[in-house]
Amino acid sequence: MGNCCLGFSPAESRKERKPNPFAQDGESQQASAALHILKNQPKSRISDKYVMGGELGRGEFGVTYLCTDIENNGGGRGEKYACKSISKRKLRTAVDVEDVRREVAIMNHLPQHPNIVKLKAAYEDEHAVHLVMELCEGGELFDRIVARGHYTERAAAVVTRTIVEVVQVCHQHGVMHRDLKPENFLFANKKEVSPLKAIDFGLSVFFKPGEKFVEIVGSPYYMAPEVLKRNYGPEIDVWSAGVILYILLCGVPPFWAETEQGVAQAILRGTLDFKRDPWPLVSDAAKSLVHHMLEPDPTARFNAQQVLDHPWLQNAKTNPNIPLDAVRSRLKQFSAMNKLKKKALQVIAEILGSEEIQKLQDMFETMDTDKNGAITLEELKNGLVQIGSQLTEGEVQQLMDAADVDGNGTLDYGEFVAATVHLQRLDNDDHLQKAFTHFDTDRSGYIEVEELRVAIGNDSAAAEASVINGILEEVDTDKDGRISYDEFSAMMRRGTDWRKASRQYSRDLFNSLSMRLLRNGTVNPANQSER
Repeated sequence: MGNCCLGFSPAESRKERKPNPFAQDGESQQASAALHILKNQPKSRISDKYVMGGELGRGEFGVTYLCTDIENNGGGRGEKYACKSISKRKLRTAVDVEDVRREVAIMNHLPQHPNIVKLKAAYEDEHAVHLVMELCEGGELFDRIVARGHYTERAAAVVTRTIVEVVQVCHQHGVMHRDLKPENFLFANKKEVSPLKAIDFGLSVFFKPGEKFVEIVGSPYYMAPEVLKRNYGPEIDVWSAGVILYILLCGVPPFWAETEQGVAQAILRGTLDFKRDPWPLVSDAAKSLVHHMLEPDPTARFNAQQVLDHPWLQNAKTNPNIPLDAVRSRLKQFSAMNKLKKKALQVIAEILGSEEIQKLQDMFETMDTDKNGAITLEELKNGLVQIGSQLTEGEVQQLMDAADVDGNGTLDYGEFVAATVHLQRLDNDDHLQKAFTHFDTDRSGYIEVEELRVAIGNDSAAAEASVINGILEEVDTDKDGRISYDEFSAMMRRGTDWRKASRQYSRDLFNSLSMRLLRNGTVNPANQSER
């Protein structure tokens, strides 16, 4: 959940009936003020301890601000931190609430480490949860790389060691990260020797040895094949770190396609390309480590300690110091594209409202005929018949399998809403059209070069002409020098986050369901929200 972070008690059951705790309607709205998300948080208000400053970033659930310590606790007066304020209004389901608790719990559980951002304190008031943490001012990983004039294999080894050491610490303390990607690593400051910090544990979970998980969670390019197969453990973090290493060495992801389905198929095939430039310049030792980290069989994949013991990391100072100029130029474009898509998703998140979530809750309660807080396969079948669905029995079973995240054979409210809403989010043209219009400031019907530069950020190296041209080269398929809505839509639907989503065939089933709900006047997908 962004640049911050705790805990949900293992005793809390995800199957317990938990309607939207922050529904914005009269009595429920009053009740939300009394409902506490955090446990044992400081008694004082955040305003008693910190002065809030300017905005640092904005995400789906909240805003990160600069904040300054106003107390003189051990010389802390005047020290600056980052404060992530998570709006309770935007925590649409009980699952969202549990995610916040668990994230804070994990950050409190992990030991202090030079490469993991520190959580200083968590506060809660009537409207929001506030997470105060170490401030990282040095920028994102890829931005630092492209800003340097010299980038080599040796530098890639230094970054890789740091990332894998974070993985090792997490695993040693029973935490699986589940969303390792370059955007989740920031430099602490702008100094050349600044430490690199892992900043986001929003999808992380506690695990026990041998425990397997089924939720499809994470970001497509970095997702391990066993995640797609819904049967995975902590080995997925090494795979994700291996994907980052591959990108660090050549500038592009190892598994790439024009659609989510294509990315998934590429991951499952697991074919690595070591022929394109600059791979001929990369050492055999580096390629060997990539192979071991991107081993499709998780039982044969290197663990974190084996990665750290590999000669390429053990002897990093002797690695080739040949400039990898092609990598820097590709990373600029890759980073800029991610920034554009991230801003578009933020626009979409602001569009989405809670009214339609209430409609989904009503639909869930209608299907849940025995009122036990869980929809069985039979109840799902009957409910779909009532809304005029023509899905076959086999398709209904596939629908159930896709949405049943914990695999217990029923759908609780959180699973039902999370799956249905997520699968509508980027398949809804109204959402994407509004995001497109946000960038198309002159309302010409196209995102032109200057608008694209503003969208990415004028102060960023990503706004260089070569990077802008690179994005146009990829997105502007008709080569008229500007981005149409259709081209923008295709870009947004390529390689999007798969948080609690499912395989492509199940997406099609959910979309079919949603269209039928729309025709029956039950759901208006124009304002739905991802959980």
